[in-house]
Amino acid sequence: MQLLPKNDYHRKIIHLDMDAFYASVEMRDNPALKTKALVIGHDPRQNGGHGVVATANYLARQYGVHSAMPASRALRLVPKDLLAFVKPNFDKYRQVSQQVHEIMHEVTDQVESVALDEAYMDVTKNKLGDYSAVELGSYMQDKIYQELHLTASFGVSFNKFLAKMGSEYAKPFGRTIILPETSLAFLARQPVDHFPGVGKKTSQILHEAGIETGLDLQKLPVDYFTKNFGKFGYAIYLHAHAIDFSPVKAQRQRKSIGKETTFIPFVFNRNELWQQLKNFAQLICQKLQSQNLTCKVVTLKYRSPDFVTLTKRITLAKRTNDSKIVYQTAVELLELVPYDNGVRLLGLSVSELEHANFEEISLGLFPTDW
Repeated sequence: MQLLPKNDYHRKIIHLDMDAFYASVEMRDNPALKTKALVIGHDPRQNGGHGVVATANYLARQYGVHSAMPASRALRLVPKDLLAFVKPNFDKYRQVSQQVHEIMHEVTDQVESVALDEAYMDVTKNKLGDYSAVELGSYMQDKIYQELHLTASFGVSFNKFLAKMGSEYAKPFGRTIILPETSLAFLARQPVDHFPGVGKKTSQILHEAGIETGLDLQKLPVDYFTKNFGKFGYAIYLHAHAIDFSPVKAQRQRKSIGKETTFIPFVFNRNELWQQLKNFAQLICQKLQSQNLTCKVVTLKYRSPDFVTLTKRITLAKRTNDSKIVYQTAVELLELVPYDNGVRLLGLSVSELEHANFEEISLGLFPTDW
């Protein structure tokens, strides 16, 4: 009998994955593409036969098109009148990804981004209140659809590995909940190719040994895994038994947001300085609001014509992302520096950032412990 580490069932983890992300964004922005087998990548007919598929919509996938495939092969797989190529626009995808991540951060700051289109979230404790992980996942899924007109799938379980298995299981626009009491049976039914981290080489070795499913993996001794795959093999062994202790590694939240400018020639006029601070306050607060952040500290930076630099700051009585309050505070700080002698550089920043309170949000979804 194999000895396994004691599993940890207390966490509630969500893996959220956008459905055919790049292709879905392009179809949203150009509805005519919705009836096409859409491939995101350079058209090899216009690119000397070169190019690789970045992703494809689900219609193109039905013809066998997949990521990392030579784009020239997509030409052979899909009828010409149905096929459409669109060049990747990563600036646009990053912008939409940021909007998706802002919705995630409404729920928790324990967000580990894996790519532009997917992330893990630890919602054992969350920012919305006494809601289950399923309710929180459904809330994000619905909000992404309503606000961004895109679909996402999510998995819920007690660890990252199973949550990712869940998000992949019911795509597109699906949800899968893997509970402790059903986890082993769920894994037993899955092809080994579906286990995250099992690549082509590992998969080939397993298939050649007649190992096809999670159940086959569960029957093997730990020595088989460590002998054939080393340290990675032990991870496969644990995963086959629904064990994964890896934490959600949240990215560090931005500490401050600011703007500054250098004046040539130097500025002496108070009204001009006020107008610059007003512009700074508006830009800063637009960014705060777009990320659902509030600030507690406002800091003014001043540099004189002879390169003397001073900073002055005020801690606000109440958190805010209101540009009027930030601007009024900046004007007060300006009076604390000797700007009558001229200003070479002027800067404004806010810090001690926190996400706004979402406790009053009503999700109105079905109850469940998960």
